[in-house]
Amino acid sequence: MDHQRLLDTASAILDSAVDEFVAGLGAPSAVEKGVTDFATQVDLDLERRLAAELADRTQIPVHGEEFGGPPVTEGAVWVLDPVDGTYNYSTGVPMAGILLGLLVDGDPVLGLTWLPLLGRRYAAHVDGPLLVDGEPAPALAPLHLKTTAIAYGPFNAAGQGRYPGARRADVIRALSSRVARLRMTGSTGVDMAYTAAGIFGGAIAFGRHAWDNAAGAALVRAAGGVATDLSGAPWTVSSPSLVCAAPGVHEELMAVIGDVVGDEWGADPDVGTTPTANPGGRS
Repeated sequence: MDHQRLLDTASAILDSAVDEFVAGLGAPSAVEKGVTDFATQVDLDLERRLAAELADRTQIPVHGEEFGGPPVTEGAVWVLDPVDGTYNYSTGVPMAGILLGLLVDGDPVLGLTWLPLLGRRYAAHVDGPLLVDGEPAPALAPLHLKTTAIAYGPFNAAGQGRYPGARRADVIRALSSRVARLRMTGSTGVDMAYTAAGIFGGAIAFGRHAWDNAAGAALVRAAGGVATDLSGAPWTVSSPSLVCAAPGVHEELMAVIGDVVGDEWGADPDVGTTPTANPGGRS
């Protein structure tokens, strides 16, 4: 598998979608998934077109957020989120983008995060380096939690599930006195790309979906950072969450999480299952 050729091809395909993405800013809901979760017509149209072009030009199948696809745990498969940060996008907040990752047997080997409204393109394959707008970026240097900003995924404090909202609130409360700044952008793609580029020292995402997490995990690792789940296990497509950070910061982040929740967020009993679309997910 020629990673650089695939990265170049995928980059050209995403470039072709930039004008359509920008023109669609403010698009209303077209498909309701939950109370505040939805897809716009831009999501639907871009996924159809990008998935078809990727499959045709690379001969690798595509699994998208809106229309699904083949299993993401077996062989080579693209995972695509045509509009990450949909709520932001629909309301005019520019923290939104196109996410594309390539998985091989569940491991991320390529990542692309295009942020057309911010004029930024982040891309990398497993051997690095991170490319920002096509130019190599410096590898991430070790940092300390107290000197950096940490991005935190949005949540409902009353929510339940694997990572209950009340415990997420406990973790963010503990982090608030240990970090330089906390940030909540509303876009997993922005959070992870900014971590790879050294803008954020780290980022925590509570979702498990491949289309949200694969690109960011690949970018951060290519930049010399660490990508795990909330239990500290290396991130794969079956992981229930994503924690990415620069060296040093990741260890300190995991220590804070461990102090607050102990082993409550340990190994996922569902690891090994194929992640599927979740209408209750937030983006």
